[in-house]
Amino acid sequence: MVEQNAATLDRVFHALADPTRRAMLRKLAAGERSVGELAAPFDMSFAAAAKHVKVLEGAGLLSKAIDGRTHRCRLEARALAEADRWIAYYQHFWMGRLDALETALLQHARKTKKRSRK
Repeated sequence: MVEQNAATLDRVFHALADPTRRAMLRKLAAGERSVGELAAPFDMSFAAAAKHVKVLEGAGLLSKAIDGRTHRCRLEARALAEADRWIAYYQHFWMGRLDALETALLQHARKTKKRSRK
């Protein structure tokens, strides 16, 4: 299994659990945005948006630079890549299990079909 820092993964999955934060990350995938730009599509205050940004930053999913009064955010892909590797391990496991189930179901269907012909 891929060895991962459990605390880091916990922070990433916690951050990704919120749909507002996922939407913010989608916006950042298109390029750098200010906290105000990230907050704009949502019915929330700047302070609430800043809290979401802080969670994303704490998870390593974005970095923030301050330019005067403007806080510019940028997507950081490394934390997502680590989460993806963790998920890929289990995806491989489940794909193998599903392939085995498909084989068993096909064998059962063939046997049932042979019995019904007799």
